[in-house]
Amino acid sequence: MPDRMPAVISSAVEGLVDEAVVKRLIYEAGGNPGPVFGKNGKPHLKKHISGYNQAALLSPWLVLLDLNHEFDCAPPLKSSWLPKPSRNMCFRVAVREVEAWLLADRQRFASFFQVPLSTISTDPESIENPKELIVKLAGKSRSRAVRDDMVPRLGSGRTIGPAYPSRLIEFAIDFHNGWRPQRAARYSDSLTRCLNRLKELTAIRL
Repeated sequence: MPDRMPAVISSAVEGLVDEAVVKRLIYEAGGNPGPVFGKNGKPHLKKHISGYNQAALLSPWLVLLDLNHEFDCAPPLKSSWLPKPSRNMCFRVAVREVEAWLLADRQRFASFFQVPLSTISTDPESIENPKELIVKLAGKSRSRAVRDDMVPRLGSGRTIGPAYPSRLIEFAIDFHNGWRPQRAARYSDSLTRCLNRLKELTAIRL
């Protein structure tokens, strides 16, 4: 009997960095990434959540959003958005932002962005604003290119640098020198839950 093909998992996310993260997680769980929907902010995602959940009646789905500061923890947010997830739905919340999941692989993050390891928290889910922290860390980078790309220019009025998303995407998808989801999951409960649920979905025979 031929080996079973890896499950194709569709997904919906808030933005481009999240898209890179979910694709990497699906590969890590033994699946193949399918189409990625959303990528237009949280309100757009919420508007279409029932449609994604309906699609999950027939095939595996991952919907990922940031906790931010809407709730103190993930369960109330999940209940508010999707009280009855379909059997093939992986609906997960990154605490407090998906950037915290990237920071959870401290050694690789420090090496990739050339920042001091000692400046990266061992408890990423306790960070109030992971995106803001990453910008501050980038400002301490030994690489001028990282500083120029990720730190906003004075007077720009922006909170992130011009290539902040593309730098994080590069880190998320670099299998050799970048992010290691399994290692990061040791320091992030929300990431662990996401990976475990994805592994369950890849094992389902539809």
